[in-house]
Amino acid sequence: MRALYALVVVMGVLLVGGTVTLVVLLAKRMGGATATADVTAEIPAGNRIMGMAGVEGRLALWLEGPEGSRVWLLDPATGRRVGEVRSGAVPTR
Repeated sequence: MRALYALVVVMGVLLVGGTVTLVVLLAKRMGGATATADVTAEIPAGNRIMGMAGVEGRLALWLEGPEGSRVWLLDPATGRRVGEVRSGAVPTR
């Protein structure tokens, strides 16, 4: 009887362990394949990159420079600028 009890406990542990392993593997695979890309963009002299983010398949660069603040949208496949948002001039100090 003890052998049967031990067998049931071992099989229960195997079921729980297998289920946990399956859930973890599925979560990793569904969790997202992150794409990486090397993007080269020519930033005008005197400008600094203040931040960047991925936006709907594009790379958004926040630039600060003598002309003011702006955001460039870059195509990560080509590195070409596909859009720009400008704000007012940056006050000099």
